[in-house]
Amino acid sequence: MEKSNTRKEILEAALELFAVNGYEATSISQLADAVGIRKASLYSHFANKQDILDTVVETVLKGYADHSIFVRADWDNAAYTKDKTGMTAENAAKLVQGQLRYILHDPHISKGRKMLMIEQFRNAELAELQTKQNYRDVLNYFMGMMRFLIREAILKDEDPEIMAAQFSSPITVWINLCDREPEREDEVMELVRKHVMQFFTIYRK
Repeated sequence: MEKSNTRKEILEAALELFAVNGYEATSISQLADAVGIRKASLYSHFANKQDILDTVVETVLKGYADHSIFVRADWDNAAYTKDKTGMTAENAAKLVQGQLRYILHDPHISKGRKMLMIEQFRNAELAELQTKQNYRDVLNYFMGMMRFLIREAILKDEDPEIMAAQFSSPITVWINLCDREPEREDEVMELVRKHVMQFFTIYRK
């Protein structure tokens, strides 16, 4: 049990340090000091720093996959969309606001996102992960949403990829703003609401 707890503490400390300093700038000595153990003791839990990073990423991704609407959504599945028939702008705004609050406040997701932001230009593996989580997954989710809304005759039959980009790009910018200035979250949530309402006005069939 004690070994398991120490391993968890190492991972928590690593995520914290990677989110602030980046992976490359964080040393094994810093990790050991943050947990309050000897450097040699750390190697009884992990083979090296890369092993720690791999485990951190795996842990963060599991939490993200378990809770993120961007990962779990299947807009072609009737079971998933049955409660979304007749979706209004208000429904869509609340859906997006709920996901934003989750990714802004979940400590693992928030720190993981900041780590990827720091490392995306220095680590090819993390750059690919950054592209997947913060571009492909998001765009694919909203493309599915646009196709669904078009099928439901709620929105006009326009290019769903362009619609998804127009819908999601400001939201991505506002997430980055909240990461830098968390005190502006309420302002951002209101901007999200106005943005979604205007989007539906423009594209409503």
